Amino acid sequence: MHLLTIPPLLLLTLLPTALAHGYLKSIIVDGQTYEGWQVFSDPFLTPLPVRYTRTYKDNGAVPDFESKDITCNVGGNVPIDVNIPVKAGGQVKFQWDQWGSSHSGPVMTYVARCPSGCKTFKGDSGAVWVKIDQMGYDTSKTPPWGSDMLAKQGASWTVTIPAALANGEYLLRHEILGLHVAGSKMGAQFYPSCSQITITGGGSANPTGVALPGAYKSDDTSGVLVELWKIQQGQTTYVPPGGPVWTG
Repeated sequence: MHLLTIPPLLLLTLLPTALAHGYLKSIIVDGQTYEGWQVFSDPFLTPLPVRYTRTYKDNGAVPDFESKDITCNVGGNVPIDVNIPVKAGGQVKFQWDQWGSSHSGPVMTYVARCPSGCKTFKGDSGAVWVKIDQMGYDTSKTPPWGSDMLAKQGASWTVTIPAALANGEYLLRHEILGLHVAGSKMGAQFYPSCSQITITGGGSANPTGVALPGAYKSDDTSGVLVELWKIQQGQTTYVPPGGPVWTG
């Protein structure tokens, strides 16, 4: 057996880049773990194991967040055959493979109702995305940035599915936004992922939301085109993109 040896100097060069990115590895509901697309192994597996997130190209950010790649990440936004059962009012835990604290920014989660089932729905047009959870920059918390809190929690984040949402199939979109180089146009780094869920035990609410693409603008100086140090020194107020959280 032949082992690939990476020179130490090259390894040190690659390490910061590898640690800077991340992807959603699994979703946990009611103690059951649902594995997501594994970017470094699944492209080479035959047959492919059952996965509960739509595929994405790699663990990097979406290069053009004003394009349809922002909907469910780069990779074609291809519907899958399986949904995760979730009770309205129940919790969903997102487990990332890793997250570096240098990539500070908000954590946001949306749902989009699949009108005729998620196997035929991409959610890449219309105001279908309803924000159900977010943490931007909150100085009452330690750490104050949502992504840094996620990292502190072992690269995990837990949200509650609103009890008022109507039963049915939804896309569940979870995302980290890294703002470490967001001072230049198109520098903001969005890391979205989509899974398919079936909500039961819900209410009758069918809210409208925002469009993705559409809601994130490269010239948004409140949430996208921003400089971390100005926010952290209190020189400007940070407002996450995508509008407020729907409270039901």
